[in-house]
Amino acid sequence: MQTIQEILSSQIRGAFAAAFPGADLGALNFGVLPTADESFGDYQCNGAMAAAKALRLPPRAIAEKVVAQLPAGGLLAKAEIAGPGFINLFLADDALARHLEAMQADPLLGLPQPGAGKTLIVDYSSPNVAKPMHIAHIRSTVIGDALKRIHRALGYTVLGDNHLGDWGTQFGILILGYRNFLDPAALAAAPVDELQRVYVLSHQKCEEDPAWKDQARAELVKLQAGDADNRALWQKFIDLSMIEFNRIYARLGVAFELVRGESFYNNALPGVVEKLQTLGLVRESEGALVAFLDDEKLPPCIVKKSDGGFNYATTDVATVFSREAEFHPDGILYVTDERQQLHFRQFFALAKKAGATTPLRHIWFGLMRLPEGLLSTRKGTAIKLDLLLDEAEKRALDLVKTASPEMPADQQLAVARAVGIGAVKYADLSQNPQSAVSFTWEKALAMDGNSAPYLQYAYARIASVLDKHQERFPGCDYAREPLVLDAPQARRLALRLARHADAVRDAADQEKPSLLADALYDLSQAYSSYYQNVPFLKADAGLRESRVRLCDLAAKILRHGLSLLGIDTPDRI
Repeated sequence: MQTIQEILSSQIRGAFAAAFPGADLGALNFGVLPTADESFGDYQCNGAMAAAKALRLPPRAIAEKVVAQLPAGGLLAKAEIAGPGFINLFLADDALARHLEAMQADPLLGLPQPGAGKTLIVDYSSPNVAKPMHIAHIRSTVIGDALKRIHRALGYTVLGDNHLGDWGTQFGILILGYRNFLDPAALAAAPVDELQRVYVLSHQKCEEDPAWKDQARAELVKLQAGDADNRALWQKFIDLSMIEFNRIYARLGVAFELVRGESFYNNALPGVVEKLQTLGLVRESEGALVAFLDDEKLPPCIVKKSDGGFNYATTDVATVFSREAEFHPDGILYVTDERQQLHFRQFFALAKKAGATTPLRHIWFGLMRLPEGLLSTRKGTAIKLDLLLDEAEKRALDLVKTASPEMPADQQLAVARAVGIGAVKYADLSQNPQSAVSFTWEKALAMDGNSAPYLQYAYARIASVLDKHQERFPGCDYAREPLVLDAPQARRLALRLARHADAVRDAADQEKPSLLADALYDLSQAYSSYYQNVPFLKADAGLRESRVRLCDLAAKILRHGLSLLGIDTPDRI
């Protein structure tokens, strides 16, 4: 099913071709976009300005010729020329209503399927083994999960890969700390917290005592050489960590198709280095093997350290080759914070030189800040993600008890979980990913602003209308009545509903879930205006069902859009 924006863009391109046959305009963008001000129509095209230089004509003269070629009737009620040559497009109400009916009948709600037959891998979350997940992990986890859901809705086969930090120097430090500082009772009560505690103690001692640092290095060498005791401890660290990670992922409603740590690719690393050497992509420098990326205007990238260890870039190149061989992906997305931009530029350049053909994209995001300032992980002082989620559910429960004191206690808890977790996710996802997020409870849990509780309440309010219609008019099927856009508020709401598929596609194309969040907030505001100004259940038969049918589609779109952001929609709040 084509979206209205796609249909209009196709018509505009056809009109340009008909108005200027033989002109070489293929490189120009004649797509239409929603107008910011409804007084200028529903959609707008500025293609006349873009074509002015190529056609050597004033933009307004170009626009006049194009408008004359647009098909009469059908989707368009009229087209007008504004300013220097903007083409403003006004939809016919009846055609808009029929488009919504087609969306309502479509199991995909009108979403195009550009990803059919294509495979994407989304690499996200990636916590370090033996360290608690802290709130700095929230952005990668929820942004990556949303991008996976959004692309999947557009027909892609999407594999979410949790690329764990389960190898490296830190395990020598941890093994030594485990054998010297472990509190068995604390390990039984809170395993990952205790592993973090002994790691911090051992790390501090490494900084203070060169002999201890040498011991830690020796334990690492034994681990890398396959020492049975160290390997058993390392596996124990992973197993204990995964239990904790999976518990938190379950709270967040996040799941992965693959969970493969850095260690999964260890055996491939010597072969990767050998390939890079054979291709002449690395050379020795101060005892290390280094890829020099002067042509890309990037700093040198170490692939094998002077002590024989491999660098992150080596593992990442090996990972790409492994994924290409096993899954043949059409793209790989890496969701990490902004501090890793240089690493990914270096690694992408090196992988391409080494023969990787898969498009690689780094979706980087700004850091999350609390009022206290930027969070730190180095000395064990990070705020645990669990604490943030606990506080979210606690505060949400207070909201639910105030809004619905008569609701059974177990239902209040379930709703509070959906509202609290949704609030944390939406506070992140509603921001441009590349902006730093300053998190506050007041904004995250606001019932009257751009927040998850506001959108969840809008959905619950529509669910209440549908329930009341069923109670008062049992057996009445509102889906049989044609949609009639009989009020300005109805038309405004209809436009927002019709644009849902474009919002999902834009969020995927620009890799910004915030674009979908913006569209859902805009939709909820349009519904609020409709709800306040247009009577539903008191309207005459026929018109009443048409209005309830529009409400039903609004509920479906809100629920669908929020589900793509990983946010639940309770029927009551």
